[in-house]
Amino acid sequence: MSASKNAYAASRAKTNGTITTEKSSVIFWILIVFTGLFMFWAPFQRALFNGGTYDFERTIYTASVWSSIILLLIAILAFFVFKLKEQKDVLTILVLLMPLTYVISLSNSASHYLATNMVYIQMLYATFFILGVFLTKNKLGTSIFASLLIISGYFIVLFGLLYWLGNGNFAGHLVGWFALMDAANPYLYRDAIMTDSNGLRLTSVFQYANTYAAFLITLSLGALFFIVKSRKWYVVLPHAIMLVPIIISFWLTLSRGAIVVIPVVFLIMLFFFSISRQILALIQFGLAFAASLVILEKVTDIGIGLQKQPSASESWNGWLILLIASVVFAVLAVVIQHFFAPWLERMTARFDAKKFATFILPVAAIVVGVLGAILILSDTGFKNILPANVKTRIENINFQQHSVLERGTFYKDAVKLWSDYPIIGAGGGAWASLYEKYQNNPYTSRQAHNFALQYLVEAGALGFLAFIGFVIAVMVFYIRSYIKSSQEKRDLHFLFFIVTISLLIHSMIDFDLSYVYLGAILFLALGGMLSNSTSAPIRLKSDSTALHKMFPSLLAVLSIVMFFISVQLVSANGSYKQTLEVVKKSQDYNQIVAPLDKAISLHPAHPDYLLTGQVSRIGILLQVSNQMQKEDPKKGEAFFNQAQDLLNQLLKKEPHNRMVAMQQLNMLLIKGNKQEALDWSNAQIPNYPWYIEMYEKSMSLSIDLANQAREKNNTQEYNTRLDNALATYKDVLARVDSLKNLPKEQAQGRAFAVTPSMALNAGQISYMRGDYAGAAATIQPHITENLDDQPNRVLIRWYLAALQKQGTKDQALYDKLIAKDPAEKQAIEAIVATNFPTK
Repeated sequence: MSASKNAYAASRAKTNGTITTEKSSVIFWILIVFTGLFMFWAPFQRALFNGGTYDFERTIYTASVWSSIILLLIAILAFFVFKLKEQKDVLTILVLLMPLTYVISLSNSASHYLATNMVYIQMLYATFFILGVFLTKNKLGTSIFASLLIISGYFIVLFGLLYWLGNGNFAGHLVGWFALMDAANPYLYRDAIMTDSNGLRLTSVFQYANTYAAFLITLSLGALFFIVKSRKWYVVLPHAIMLVPIIISFWLTLSRGAIVVIPVVFLIMLFFFSISRQILALIQFGLAFAASLVILEKVTDIGIGLQKQPSASESWNGWLILLIASVVFAVLAVVIQHFFAPWLERMTARFDAKKFATFILPVAAIVVGVLGAILILSDTGFKNILPANVKTRIENINFQQHSVLERGTFYKDAVKLWSDYPIIGAGGGAWASLYEKYQNNPYTSRQAHNFALQYLVEAGALGFLAFIGFVIAVMVFYIRSYIKSSQEKRDLHFLFFIVTISLLIHSMIDFDLSYVYLGAILFLALGGMLSNSTSAPIRLKSDSTALHKMFPSLLAVLSIVMFFISVQLVSANGSYKQTLEVVKKSQDYNQIVAPLDKAISLHPAHPDYLLTGQVSRIGILLQVSNQMQKEDPKKGEAFFNQAQDLLNQLLKKEPHNRMVAMQQLNMLLIKGNKQEALDWSNAQIPNYPWYIEMYEKSMSLSIDLANQAREKNNTQEYNTRLDNALATYKDVLARVDSLKNLPKEQAQGRAFAVTPSMALNAGQISYMRGDYAGAAATIQPHITENLDDQPNRVLIRWYLAALQKQGTKDQALYDKLIAKDPAEKQAIEAIVATNFPTK
């Protein structure tokens, strides 16, 4: 049967004109296959993290190729079966508002590269939402999708535990044929276990422990739901077997935020359960956590030991402990569901019909949760059952610890950023591009650690309201239908609700949705929620066929456009990777630039291809220009001009890229344009107020230009230049002082202090104006014992000259300097003999 005939057959099974699918539809099964492949492929590509550089983009572009094919298949099917009949059909169309608002924000984008990437990602999300609507229209599709989501999640958990329990090589061989592995070791998945100040933390495929913890919240509550809703042992058993390993993995992430979030999501879930299910959920989840706590310390210690020293016996011991605990809990779970659950359901049935009865247990759970938190967080001894690393993390849960204070700073800075781009935002990647301009202190974070605020600064109030309105509408439709539906229909789609609330709530304190895989899962789940909903019919004045065909036709056009764009971007990335391979084997200019120029032609103004990557077109041009200066100055100048032209193009597309700004400054200095370089550095200081390099360049250039003015006897300009340099220095001192106001628990981030170069410039200004004591006091703290360091010798030179002017000396330092280089004597005397104009 052809695809069109199958689509037509599907149309005969439609209900109220909405999109439906038949089990016999070829397109339906193709979509199922694509979804299954995505579920298992995407997580092992670093979960498609949107890192904003060429080495993260390839898998995202590849996923975009997949999604464009999916969208075309959906368009074909929708052409036969879609009719605009219900309000929820309108919502299926309105999902395209998300990519549209990002397209609008392109006009105001801080980074064209990052902003266009987010347009492609938003199109992928819209596609997966519509896919979710299609796949879950019937019971079979819903069951398959839910199974794919859960099984792939269980596989991710086992993959992470293989690394924790010393079987990383086996895990690497298991997935190495399709996963994105370490470049140096094809059987190593990089950072499946990460190390930070808290020790070892399990990350599995995500390479970031907090996001893995968010995923585990979703997975653990999903497994719990499948346990409590069934009485059949063969349904309960696999989920019960996995629940303890999931919770163990959750503890091993050491994520404080996730520990706070999981009870919140669990309580929300309880409100949707009958009283009997609430009791079962509390019992089963409590037993699973108890089982995990019994073995947690042992599994933790074994894993930490195996990371230091591999041992087959210890690894088997760890797996045996985990297996025994899992089996014991699984047996208990099956017994409870088979024998206790039916009795409990009968006993509580009379309460279910009573108004607000289902609120009693969740409220009681809140009280118990508060008491439990007091037991764990206070000095009661209860927390001593936890491993040392977990215990330390829990003890540090408070509003005055570093990560909380730092996030608070991010959020305040995000609001400041948004206030300058309130309506349409500053485009995708706005936070990564602009946060340095608005940051309160010199932290480094290309993520705002809050999905809502990051969305707000990217798409502005327009885009944010579109997203929030869309999610709320889906929730309203779902909850209304949930209340009216039978238990069987409720259970069919409830996993999608768990996925949605888990990811959305945790993403309010972290950057989980910067992982495109999780974003796609979220939109699939939203689509699944909407497909289960009923809504009021739409009264149309016309039942024109053209009206119903417009949406499928639009999807078809979008899919074709996105397919060609995505293929082109993948090809560009491949050409750039080819360039990197060529550089390892050859230094031939033509061989290197051929694939590089192809990459640039396919993806113009890509910052990595042009400047910031391992190999860049501008960098190559400048190298060649430098080599040609002696042989053929005209050719050298031509290569330099080519580099400048490319940089000018890049500046238009990436006006807030610090590396681009620094390159422009360096090129002005290469050409000797000191005044232009000074103007440029002064203009960039407000954009990068916590990067000391700009201040250094500004001060040194002001001093150089002041000396030029002195040589021309232009006293007014001379003094103006010195005043400007001194103002820059005072600005740095003020910022250094402001860092002292940070809470003691909050780290300031990158170093920000007066550098030896700045101290020299400030000391020179004092010297030039006759304040010799001030000059010596400013310079002396930055002098080191390293006399081989030329900048250090310049510091010593001016310091000794300042002492001479005061009639004092440091004979020991002077003797060391002269012994190192006798010419320093004349250099000091020249400084002392120079007459500087007075102000």
